[in-house]
Order: sequence, then C-alpha cells, then structure tokens
Amino acid sequence: MEIVNRLWYYESFVRSAVDGAGIALAQYDMPLYLLLLIPVFIPALIVAALKFRIKFYGILASFAMLVVSVLFTGLGFKRLIVFIAAELILAKLYCYIRSKTKNKIVYFLFLALSMAPLLYVKISAVLPLPDLAFLGVSYLSFRAIATIIEIYDGTIIRVRVWTMLYFLAFFATLSSGPIDRYRRFAEDCDKKIGRKEYFRDYLSHGIRKILMGLGYKFVLAYLINQYWLTNVTHIHSVLGFFSLAYAYILFLFFDFAGYSNFAVGTSYILGIRTPDNFKLPFLSLDMKDFWTRWHISLSQWFRDYIYSRALMNFMRKKTFKSKHAAGNAANLVTMFMMGLWHGLQPHYLVYGVYQGMALVLTDIYNRKSKFYGKHKNKLIYQLAAVFVTFNIAACGILIFSGYLFA
Repeated sequence: MEIVNRLWYYESFVRSAVDGAGIALAQYDMPLYLLLLIPVFIPALIVAALKFRIKFYGILASFAMLVVSVLFTGLGFKRLIVFIAAELILAKLYCYIRSKTKNKIVYFLFLALSMAPLLYVKISAVLPLPDLAFLGVSYLSFRAIATIIEIYDGTIIRVRVWTMLYFLAFFATLSSGPIDRYRRFAEDCDKKIGRKEYFRDYLSHGIRKILMGLGYKFVLAYLINQYWLTNVTHIHSVLGFFSLAYAYILFLFFDFAGYSNFAVGTSYILGIRTPDNFKLPFLSLDMKDFWTRWHISLSQWFRDYIYSRALMNFMRKKTFKSKHAAGNAANLVTMFMMGLWHGLQPHYLVYGVYQGMALVLTDIYNRKSKFYGKHKNKLIYQLAAVFVTFNIAACGILIFSGYLFA
C-alpha cells in the first residue's frame, strides 16, 4: 500500500506541478471548471459574430475566471493581483528606461525584481519561510521574465498597458501554460478576425482541442492511473521498474497534454492562438528530437533565454576549443536550470543533470558514430531509435517524479 499512496501523491503533484511550484490543484483538473467555461464562451461567440474585437471582453473574462480559479484552488488571489500589477509596472518602467540606456546593471536589477517572486516560492518550498505561493507563479513569471529580456534585446520597444495586463492575466494558460510570448500574444490581440475566419478556424479548432483534452485527461490518463499506475506495487525487478516508468510517463503525458489541449482550445475560442505544447513526443528519434516535441513551450523558452545565451557567451569568451563542446556545455547548463526551475529538491537537480547528459551523449553519438551515419535513414533503425528514446525519456520522468528518492 505504501507505493500506492506514494503514487497517489505524485499523481496530485503532477496535476499541479506542471506549474513547477507544487500548487495543490490546477485549473482544468475538475470537470465542473470546464462547465463554467461555457458561459464564458457564449459572449465571445456573440462578440465575434458582431465583428468586434474579443480583446476587451477577454480581459474582463480573464479577471472573472481568475477569481473562479482561485476559488477552486484556494490560492492567493491578492498575491496574484499584486504580482500582475508589479510585473506590469516593471515592464512599463524598464521599457522607458531602456529607451534611454542599455545599462546592464539596470537590466539585471529589473530582471532580478521580475524573478524575485518565483525565486522566493522555490526557496520557501525547502526552507521554513512563510508560504506566499499563488496560482500560476511559475508560468506567469516566465511570461514576465521573457518580456524584460526582450525589452533589453530591443525586440520589444513598447509595452501597452491593456495588452500587457491581458497577457499576464490571461486565464486560459494561467497555472500550467503553454508559455506564450508578449509579441506573439500582442499580434493576436491586435488582429481583426473576420466572422467566417473565426467560426471556421478559431472556434472549430478550439472545440476540437477541448474534445481532445477530454479524451486525453479524463479517459486515457484516468484509465492508465486507475488500472496500471496504482497497481504497480513493487519495483524489485527490472520489469517492475520499467512498468512503473512506462505507466508514469504515459499518465503524465495524457494528463498534461490533455490540460494543454484545454488551454489551447480555450485560447482559440477567445481569439488567442496559443501554441501547442506537444507534438507526438513518443515518435522522437533521439532526445534532442524529444525536446522539440515534449512541453514545447517550456523547451523553447529555455532554448531562447538560457541555451542560446550561454552558447554565445561561451563562444565569445572562447571558453571551449570547439563549438560542439560549447554547445554541450550550454545544454548541461540549460537542463540543470530546468531542473532548478521545477524545484530545489534533489530529484529535480538529478533530473536536470540526467537530461543534460542525455543531450550531450546524443550529440556525440550523432556526430561521431559511423553506425548512425550509415543506418539513420533506414526504417528498422528509426523504429529502434524511437524505442530507445522512449525508454530514456521514461527513466528521466521517473527520476522527475521523486519516487526513487522517497
């Protein structure tokens, strides 16, 4: 029974900690929440039919659903509102300052202020500090931090109050993503959607995604958990270990991908084309390919704001003799930071190192293996590569679960 109790704990953790903060309950975990979306969608359809922009209705709907989401989870509405207001002020103020100077000290100051709430929540999870967590702290922080970085880079030269407010408060992706970017989000806000285009492309796609989410989360994830995951009673053998690993990664995928489909579908109905988060990850040919298909918005965030900057820094300072060594070092840094983002507990740190080493070994093998170069385009090799990659990924997710450290 002990392992069953542990797995139930990790199930509840997974359903929330895709947020990375250990939040007790995510938005779409209860079917009742989905029913409450219906009265939110109906005015959106009317607004679209009348050819009005959905943006301002979306802002009102977002704040109304923020209240509902907090009521469902019981987590920090006041903290959430303070966070949104503070990050809006930081972005507006830094945008003004950046137009005057590109001082790095000022940039790092604003970046640190933007990161402070997330850092505090992570530290308070392992130290006896007051709990100031609130729903969506990790994913909201990613939106805010990316905005500060892009203001510094000069790719964002203007932050509009209502757009930034909507971007931060957008409820559909609040607690677990997908992670959007300010510039892409702003383009959707400003776009005038025709009546036919909305009903043909946005509404139909949104409904399809929500139906997929229902099947993934409330059918497949439920069945895997009920009849497989909770019935794995031991890992005293190799077979037991892999059975647990397979059950866990499949449960996590269908639960999280289902959640992501709900978020994407809701976004589309509100006129926001939130990007997809999964793309057939279990067909990946190697771990590099896996991270282009699994939790895509997170991996792209770390690629753009951690990996690419670490790589440029290594290359500029000539820290390593070759670009391949620099790239592998950047991968290790990136995945370790991803582990830290999930939390400061040992299993997250080991998970980050594991994923970094998997990427490094993949790069070395793909570049230096004559067997790979000779057979990589053959079907039998690709089938074997998919199987091996799935097992590497499953072992990594089992490390992530924390079960091996319990």
